Amino acid sequence: MPHLTFPLLLLQEGRCLYVILLMALYWFCPQYFLDTNFLFLSGLIMASAIEEWNLHRRIALRVLMLVGVQPARLILGMMLTTSFLSMWLSNTASTAMMLPIANAILKSLFGDKDTSKDMNRENEENQASLQQNKLYTVPTEMQFLASTEDKDLAEEKELSSDALSDLKKEEEYKTNIWKGFLISIPYAASIGGTATLTGTAPNLILLGQLKSYFPECDVVNFGSWFMFAFPLMLIFLLMGWLWISILYGGINLRGWKTKKSNIRVDAEARAKEVIKEDYQKLGPTKFAEQAIFFLFCVFAILLFSRDPKFIPGWASLFAPGFISDAVTGITIVIILFFFPSQKPSFRWWFDLKAPNTETQPLLTWRKAQETVPWNIIMLLGGGFAMAKGCEESGLSVWIGGRLHPLEGVPPPVAVILITVVIALFTEFASNTATIIIFLPVLAELAIRLKVNPLYLMIPGTIGCSYAFMLPVSTPPNSIAFSSGHLMVKDMARTGLLMNLMGVLLLSLAMNTWAKSIFQLGTFPAWANIHAENATSLVTAVENVTLSALNKI
Repeated sequence: MPHLTFPLLLLQEGRCLYVILLMALYWFCPQYFLDTNFLFLSGLIMASAIEEWNLHRRIALRVLMLVGVQPARLILGMMLTTSFLSMWLSNTASTAMMLPIANAILKSLFGDKDTSKDMNRENEENQASLQQNKLYTVPTEMQFLASTEDKDLAEEKELSSDALSDLKKEEEYKTNIWKGFLISIPYAASIGGTATLTGTAPNLILLGQLKSYFPECDVVNFGSWFMFAFPLMLIFLLMGWLWISILYGGINLRGWKTKKSNIRVDAEARAKEVIKEDYQKLGPTKFAEQAIFFLFCVFAILLFSRDPKFIPGWASLFAPGFISDAVTGITIVIILFFFPSQKPSFRWWFDLKAPNTETQPLLTWRKAQETVPWNIIMLLGGGFAMAKGCEESGLSVWIGGRLHPLEGVPPPVAVILITVVIALFTEFASNTATIIIFLPVLAELAIRLKVNPLYLMIPGTIGCSYAFMLPVSTPPNSIAFSSGHLMVKDMARTGLLMNLMGVLLLSLAMNTWAKSIFQLGTFPAWANIHAENATSLVTAVENVTLSALNKI
């Protein structure tokens, strides 16, 4: 059948042409595959393996079993678990994983929220008929029952009024705790993502733009960033937990000595059983979970110890520049694709009659294709390409030259102003888009102020993650808001103080321990080189412009 040969050949040629064009496109745009992109990709692949074998769920439930089931402790457990997961998984994935666990615990504590709302509405509508029929309600945290007693009409009316007041208090308490649980999870995800370079996109964009603008800058890597950002994350997380617990009734400052009712004790016992039952459903720890946990620990330890700055790292054993964070990360995650998910038997190697069966690896490439958000990698590449364009064209230098009014501002005040402006801006815009826009401007402003560029660029980067006031600010906020139990005013009043705390704590960190980690007290030589290049670029642009005007 010769007529089928031509379409077949054309199809093969077309595929080959597609690959060639794709490779040519990436060669024209090297910003799409920088070292930073591969570091991010390694983190995403590791996260896919963790999710594939439910290791994240086991960790979450185990932490909740340890912290206890009192509302304030559960909120703390939720925030600690979510923030830890968000250091390695995406903020959105961490939130989406923790919210169903939170809802299951809340239903065990208080029953179904919607059912309770309908019951409360029905009680309010039938208050008059309850009094006419000489009935009164006894409030509990799970349900409200009606009973009759042979008493005087006046006494029954008084009991009914007290019961209704208690009912409203219990319903308000339950609603507040429910809101506190739901709002704490996206906030913890946003805070936790700042602790590692791979935790959120703005951190990686900072790293990529530093390598583009300041190629000689080598003070920011996984280890040095973790030393700076992890203590900041912990302090902010604990202060955020206190604020949410106090605001939503998890911690009652006026009634902390009040003895809990038996019904509340029973409800907490049921919540404990729900957590324990969910944990038991996971079954015994599988070999695959143990292997992934081990590789994850190796992944984190190698990244942290490669070049921690305060002591020589293991990368000093190699030639400078030979080993990067991306090389380390990709090397570890490649093991996931061939390491067996079941415990290998050494007897198989010596048994000549043993069947040659295929063993499932910890992660298949098909699964990685399905779960890794490749669009975010392309988004990062686009951001790096835009930043490179601003640098090469001189646009960032031109914008920096229009910032004369800010040159007289003291650097500590500039840090606060920058963080406030970016935190407000990112409430309405994507944090990735925000940092792509602001980082080139902050780099040029730092050079004009004669301060270390990191002193302005790091607060701007972390400030992008401090978006707590609106549901549209971040995907985690939107996911929590879509549950239907939160209102915009809840996020606004909670997030306002969270934003303020974040700005002040970030300013404190930048002026204390960050100075020694990133050597912020001096204007570095690598920034001087960029300043000289920028000056020559401006001169060249002015010469071209003048020559063009003379020809006219």
